[in-house]
Amino acid sequence: MRRFKLQVQEDEKQPQVWRDVRAPNGELLCFDSEAVARARLAELYPVLTKMESLGVDRKRTRVLVVDPYQQDDEEKEE
Repeated sequence: MRRFKLQVQEDEKQPQVWRDVRAPNGELLCFDSEAVARARLAELYPVLTKMESLGVDRKRTRVLVVDPYQQDDEEKEE
């Protein structure tokens, strides 16, 4: 099963630097569904996601697969 995490770019001067979004307790926020992850991203960063959707700003938020090769590894084990 794939898991998804959120990332945000907050420093306009360093567009290559992305940081993982974490819960208040410091743990990485992960989701089992990409749709749920995207909805949570919009809740946490409404201005950034709205500006992206309107084409006013460049991409500064994203949803990524936590371990993109996990499914391949599980298939190899079977």
